[in-house]
Amino acid sequence: MSLSYTDCFSDLLCCEEVGSLDGDDGDECYSSPECFPADVEESIAGFVEGEGEYSPATGYAARFRSLSLDAAAREEAVAWILKVHAYYRFQPLTAYLSVNYMDRFLSWHRSPQENGWPLQLLSVACLSLAAKMEETLVPSLLDLQVEGARFIFEPRTILRMELLVLNALKWRLRSITPFTFIEFFAYKVDSSGNFFKYLVSGATQIILSTIQVIDFLEYWPSSVAAAAILCAADAFPDLPLDNPLNTESWCVGLSNERIKSCSRLMRDVVVDGGRRKPPRILPQLRVMTSASVGTAESSSSSSSSSSNKRRKLNNCMWEDDDKERE
Repeated sequence: MSLSYTDCFSDLLCCEEVGSLDGDDGDECYSSPECFPADVEESIAGFVEGEGEYSPATGYAARFRSLSLDAAAREEAVAWILKVHAYYRFQPLTAYLSVNYMDRFLSWHRSPQENGWPLQLLSVACLSLAAKMEETLVPSLLDLQVEGARFIFEPRTILRMELLVLNALKWRLRSITPFTFIEFFAYKVDSSGNFFKYLVSGATQIILSTIQVIDFLEYWPSSVAAAAILCAADAFPDLPLDNPLNTESWCVGLSNERIKSCSRLMRDVVVDGGRRKPPRILPQLRVMTSASVGTAESSSSSSSSSSNKRRKLNNCMWEDDDKERE
């Protein structure tokens, strides 16, 4: 569940909107600008101010460029998350939150393992947590591991990984994301509300297309949201844009230059089809039990006790990147 302008800044407030429970998609709620609360701009400004707390650590994207982190491995993990997202028809926010949790975790931790299974385990755990936050119907942990997952993990192994992620994120799962802003920004572009649904839908697809690209990690969620709305508006040449170039007037805290830079990248990489690589063929499935997770470094370590294996997952697999912390 993402923070929105109707939420407060409390963490893990596990309430559901009425519309999400009774089948109402809530679109009629925003049929006119008058439906927004009187203090909406103040709320949005507060989210802009606090969005950095829900983003990966500074310098995270640069670590991929310096090859200290494997960009290809992250891309494969995100691609798998998006496949499962499509398979179960999860909400767009579920996919975004999954990747947000993974990136925030990776920005503070690193794994000495290079065989791929730790990142797959992290991907499953983050997707599971995001689904629990956003979806009303969540598949079992075994059923979640579909669509070419390279490894299959036991539920108890995933649950332990979930706890590691929760502790690393300080249990702050209600992140500020681009979806916090897109409805408000859509009305800033089209105050009549006639194109609202189309702008939000188009921007949503664009945002989901950006999460595989490490360059977008350099931008705050508000900049991504504003750029996505502007790019979505390109599809409607007859749309009379309201202040399209003065995005700083939309809300306190926005940067015209950052939004322009993000929108240029978005048009080059996402909208204009700059990324057209064929999907990677994943290897055959392997079942990862708690024993095999604990002994992944050596096939001859089966004599280790189960308690040692648990310590392997909790203490050795993911190392704190203390030098990256301020």
